[in-house]
Amino acid sequence: MQTLDIIKWPLLACLLLPWLLGYMGLHVVRRGVIFVDLALAQVAALGTCVSILLGHDVHDAASYAWSVSFTLVGATLFTLTRSEHQKVPQEALIGIVYVVSAALGILLLSKSAEGKEELQRSLVGELLVVSPQEILKTFGLYAVIGVLHFVFRARFLELSQIEGHGKKTELSTIWWDFFFYALFGLAVTSFVHVGGVLLTFSYLIVPAVCAAYLANSLRTQLVVAWCCSTVASVGSLWVTAVADLPIGATIVCGLGLLLVLVIVYCRWIRRPVAQAP
Repeated sequence: MQTLDIIKWPLLACLLLPWLLGYMGLHVVRRGVIFVDLALAQVAALGTCVSILLGHDVHDAASYAWSVSFTLVGATLFTLTRSEHQKVPQEALIGIVYVVSAALGILLLSKSAEGKEELQRSLVGELLVVSPQEILKTFGLYAVIGVLHFVFRARFLELSQIEGHGKKTELSTIWWDFFFYALFGLAVTSFVHVGGVLLTFSYLIVPAVCAAYLANSLRTQLVVAWCCSTVASVGSLWVTAVADLPIGATIVCGLGLLLVLVIVYCRWIRRPVAQAP
């Protein structure tokens, strides 16, 4: 009973929140910008580092506002760096943003008395001590983002399928692309405050990649991605409770193990399904 009391809120967070990350991960995989989520998560963490240096608590509204502001700047940058004739792949620019943001975060927190602890928190989060209010607030935001994605799903899916092929660069497309990245950044920022950069990236990409291996249609991929997140989360939380391991890192490893099992299944038991156009 004591173990259940400890993990009940992390378990609820892992059941309620990753569904939107998995859906957005499917968009990211189709766009071919796999590390955009990692870069935006690190940019959000950089905003938190700035707020800490200015004397704000990591959990207050000012800290969240700084994270969102930095994320929107990153969303603008990623929108404007997509062009019809790219001499440099956008993925390279995304990687540069990630590395520079991480380095700036280290420099800023080197001036903080609790810099080492904050760096660790930004990577692995505070899932074990997440509050019910934080879960409900994040779930409410995710519900709004989910509704917006549902309303504008045709446009978002069109953009994800043409991303990287240089077919459209008109202003309307740029604005829709920014809208997508802005919503994406809000989702990433919120989960970084809960689970950290590494877990955010894992929930975004690993279930989406598993779904791409196992299913064809977007609807089926959504179900598969959610099931993968749920299975890995529940199994990892059980391991955490039994072996007394760090919860965030354990879930990341659990998701990685699940991906290995999926690849083995598709490689030696059956052929992978054809990629959706």
